[in-house]
Amino acid sequence: MKRKQNSVVLIGMPGAGKSTLGVLLAKALGMGFVDTDVAIQVREGRTLQEILNASDYMTLRAIEEQVLLSAHIDGKVVATGGSAVYSEAGMQRLKAHATVVFLDVPLEELKKRISNFDSRGIARKPKQSLESLYEERCTLYRAYADIRVDCSQQSLEQSLQTVTQQLL
Repeated sequence: MKRKQNSVVLIGMPGAGKSTLGVLLAKALGMGFVDTDVAIQVREGRTLQEILNASDYMTLRAIEEQVLLSAHIDGKVVATGGSAVYSEAGMQRLKAHATVVFLDVPLEELKKRISNFDSRGIARKPKQSLESLYEERCTLYRAYADIRVDCSQQSLEQSLQTVTQQLL
């Protein structure tokens, strides 16, 4: 699939590699890079976990939506937070201006990658498990994705090559 717009948005679970792959993809495509989690932290002057500790996951999602609706994404690779897909308005804006790529990583692999689930700043219901979060979000990721990249059994370099090939 060719890119429909001049921007690329990466969606997927925490630990899927959106930020890491996003930087490499931006370099490979000669584009700028935006990490919406970092944009939230800069805007709020505190970490995602500090936001969650001071309020709740719905507050973090509301802040995230504001960032999704206002971020300058033209000509950029955008790594979103894992919960970006809960914002219909935010995702509609991103889809209107970018090709949306779902980095699909199996649950078992995510369990190996995420050692700090309770302190990572993940917007989730109180006591919600990684398994439950995965089930809930994967349906949304698939619904919004223009391209799905199966990142299982792939190194970072292989995932980068797969994404690049599907975009060009």
